[in-house]
Amino acid sequence: MWLKLFFLLLYFMVLFMLARFFEAVVWYETGVFATQLVDPVSLSYKKLKTILECRGLGYSGLAEKKDVSELVEKSGELTQGELYSAIKREKEQTEGGDGSTTSFSGEVHFYELVEDTKDGIWLVQVIAQNREALLSQSNWGKMVQKVSQFGIRTGTFNCSNDYRSCVKRGWQRSTLIMSVPQTSASKGKVMLKEYDGHRIETEHIFRWMTSHVAQRIKTMRRSDQLAEEWRPDPTHPVKMFLFARLSQPPTFFSALSVKFTGRIEFIFVDVRHWDNHSSLSEIGVTQSPAYILKMPEGIYRYGNSTGEFLSLAAMDTFLRSVQPEVNDLFVLSLVLVNLLAWMDLFITQGATVKRFVVLIRTLGTYNSLLLVSWLPILALLQLPYLDSLYVYSLKLLRYADTTSLASLVRADWTFYSSHPALFLSTYLAHGLLVDYFEKKRRCAARSQEDSTTNLEWLASLWDWYTSYLLHPIASLQHVPTDQSDWEDDPNFLFERLAFPDLWLRPLVNVDYIKALPTWRFRAVDHQRGEESGEETDRDTDRSESATESGKQSDSPLLDPSRSTQSSRNHNSSPSNQISGKAEQSHSSLDSGTQLSCDWSMWPRGMLHCSECVVCLENFVSEELLMGLPCGHAFHQQCIVVWLAAGRHCCPVCRWPSYKKKHQNQTQTSPIGNTLQD
Repeated sequence: MWLKLFFLLLYFMVLFMLARFFEAVVWYETGVFATQLVDPVSLSYKKLKTILECRGLGYSGLAEKKDVSELVEKSGELTQGELYSAIKREKEQTEGGDGSTTSFSGEVHFYELVEDTKDGIWLVQVIAQNREALLSQSNWGKMVQKVSQFGIRTGTFNCSNDYRSCVKRGWQRSTLIMSVPQTSASKGKVMLKEYDGHRIETEHIFRWMTSHVAQRIKTMRRSDQLAEEWRPDPTHPVKMFLFARLSQPPTFFSALSVKFTGRIEFIFVDVRHWDNHSSLSEIGVTQSPAYILKMPEGIYRYGNSTGEFLSLAAMDTFLRSVQPEVNDLFVLSLVLVNLLAWMDLFITQGATVKRFVVLIRTLGTYNSLLLVSWLPILALLQLPYLDSLYVYSLKLLRYADTTSLASLVRADWTFYSSHPALFLSTYLAHGLLVDYFEKKRRCAARSQEDSTTNLEWLASLWDWYTSYLLHPIASLQHVPTDQSDWEDDPNFLFERLAFPDLWLRPLVNVDYIKALPTWRFRAVDHQRGEESGEETDRDTDRSESATESGKQSDSPLLDPSRSTQSSRNHNSSPSNQISGKAEQSHSSLDSGTQLSCDWSMWPRGMLHCSECVVCLENFVSEELLMGLPCGHAFHQQCIVVWLAAGRHCCPVCRWPSYKKKHQNQTQTSPIGNTLQD
């Protein structure tokens, strides 16, 4: 989890540095920055119209370039970034053709989307029965493109599908219907307005729409009105002011008032015939046009930082960061969680099928946990006792979002969201680098596990699935694939005692056998001196006494069919033979009377012995040995056959072969281990 979080934060840092690199390249080639101001007089008539289209200002009566440039200046300062975004958007609309529009099937469909939603603006073309539409198909497509950039949704209602509904609403002729929320409260009343103009040109219809949308915004033309509205208001702590010499605000400003209904109050101040200019200086407004965000913490001048363009998308991103709602935070958390989950595709090593299976599991787990964790958060937000906490949280968020660093982050968000191919390609490149470094880091530790093919991994997955069907509880136990992830389960003993079938023959995934330690047995020609004879005798006597006591104690029964070679000792009990012989081997090897071994080759924590208690044969030099978590060692072939037969425990001490044994349970002295076993 922490590794994926680290890689995700590293990816965000790469995106931030890449955006700064692009800015440097643009500055080197053109000599301008995105925040550099542009003189509207220097632009062509076509580019000026493009800017007015993006801001939502009508220019049908302006034939001269000088008048159009003055209108651009009155609506706000123009920057290189806004000019680039406007030209790019116009190009995308030209290449994309007509925008998407909704076809209503009847009264219920129209009510659900238009009248019951109450959080947006709709433009619906009603086609009367057996009549032509008011706008032709080409003009309607232009209208859809024009209004869609301001978040206005469009649709068509054909009365032939529901003639009774058209008669009920009085739609006897083809017309245009616009729905606009009338109140400033969230989910307020929606009013339907019918177009009553005689001219059906696109520009005249758009002007009719903008005039109705602008009526939702408070308009002030006197200083006393401004002074009253500038006072602190607990019901509306955040307000967005526009000071301009315009008859009505731009469409993007009016459309934002609908999107932020109940969160931010939008106010338009017409300063064309202002009576007291000193009142503007007192509140910090020294020039017009000016977009001022008034907060309890102070005022913020929008447009002076990076990425703060006079467009719907840029100002929407800014206002959402300053005054977010719960849905905004949920969407942000959803994006971050899924980006974090997709890191598993590159961090996981092994077969390709394994990567995607782990990815699907991670996506399901993370999204489920996200949904579950949001439920108590939503419940806590409803408590009145936490209102002060919510207010202070928003205050801290506003302090952070009005910094220069926050403006850079918003600019990068806008840039990468408008270039999704670049975002996905950089994420893929970052993931491939993560995969490369993970392979280098794990090549020595998990080479055997990561080298499995797709078929081998699917076969192991099928084994686990069949084990789950036959023995669900035993299969649901966590069977790790390397020693570092083993954990001791305190419920293991109770589970085995409660289910006799699991106690006798637990069905466990045998993949853990691949992770058991293996090494070569090395014998050394070395004779101990006489001075150690007495100590050897004492050790031998103690080990023999421990062996006698071990024989007298009860030991668990083993499967009689555990090894074909063990039939040579048929005169005694199999478990007593194994236990007794193992204890003798442990003590006799330490005493130095039978064989000396190079113990440096043995893994840490393995108990020293000279004989395999499965086949009852002494270890020979260069033979391959395998150890269990309890510390006992055996021939590799013998113990693999033992474990693969379903006996997932040590032949000596009965400790589960897939459970790690704590260090405090393992003694460093061989005799101590023999007595404990």
